[in-house]
Amino acid sequence: MKKYSYTEKKDTRSGFGAGLLELGKSNDQVVALCADLTGSLKMDAFEKEFPNRFFQIGIAEANMMGIAAGLTIGGKIPFTGTFANFSTGRVYDQIRQSIAYSNKNVKICASHAGLTLGEDGATHQILEDIGLMKMLPHMVVINPCDYNQTKAATIAISKYIGPVYLRFGRPSVPNFTAPDQNFEIGKAILLNEGTDVTIIATGHLVWKAIEAAEQLAAKGISAEIINIHTIKPLDNLAVLKSIKKTKCVVTAEEHQMNGGLGDSIAQLLSREMPTPQEYVAVNDSFGESGTPDQLMTKYGLDTLDIISAAERVLKRKQK
Repeated sequence: MKKYSYTEKKDTRSGFGAGLLELGKSNDQVVALCADLTGSLKMDAFEKEFPNRFFQIGIAEANMMGIAAGLTIGGKIPFTGTFANFSTGRVYDQIRQSIAYSNKNVKICASHAGLTLGEDGATHQILEDIGLMKMLPHMVVINPCDYNQTKAATIAISKYIGPVYLRFGRPSVPNFTAPDQNFEIGKAILLNEGTDVTIIATGHLVWKAIEAAEQLAAKGISAEIINIHTIKPLDNLAVLKSIKKTKCVVTAEEHQMNGGLGDSIAQLLSREMPTPQEYVAVNDSFGESGTPDQLMTKYGLDTLDIISAAERVLKRKQK
């Protein structure tokens, strides 16, 4: 088992803020729009440095998406910022009609996603946003795992021509990927080679997958770990190559089981290579108030849940 370590925990939303500021310095076509959550989205540094390229829209998220779509016509690269719930569910019509349908170059940047929003509760803990966004034609969907990867992803999507949904969160999580990494949209990252089971994780669940693989190794189980930071387009070749070797898979995500990463993997396998699969995801449920750690444990998204899923799928594996 390859060893991974970290020296600090950092929130992924701060990675977005750092990436946006760096973009502002290097590309004067980048503009930022926020729906009255500048501090929460860590967009305040960009606002201070580039006040003429920052637009405070207020609590009017639908209007923000329309303005962003319009700015692309003049060659600007707009980055919108608000909570994931308001970035998708509240404005789905505007995204579909004004951005995705016409393939506008808007970067929809969504913080406070998933259960780890914590005490704000079920109304803010959107768990279906990946499904909403990946079903839209033209939309790229990205869910990075730590501060460094979120910063790199923010910079990378500015070079992609077309709509992007970038998802990140509020809690501090292990920051273990390289600060100078080359983020490649649609390219999975193999974190550990294994032979018994493939664990495919995204976002905050990537570090938990690493922890699970270490504990599985102590039990004599060799787990291959793949970090899927880009859910759409999915790296089909990397997924199939790994599962062809291990012959079983666990998918892990901070999202509903329906419509998420696991759903995309299952669709791919049903077409190309039917294989036993277990899901670590929220099972058709809303969240509730609690600390991030409490909620991740209660809803089955913790390290031990990945270990249990791996042990279950190994029992279903064809010899």
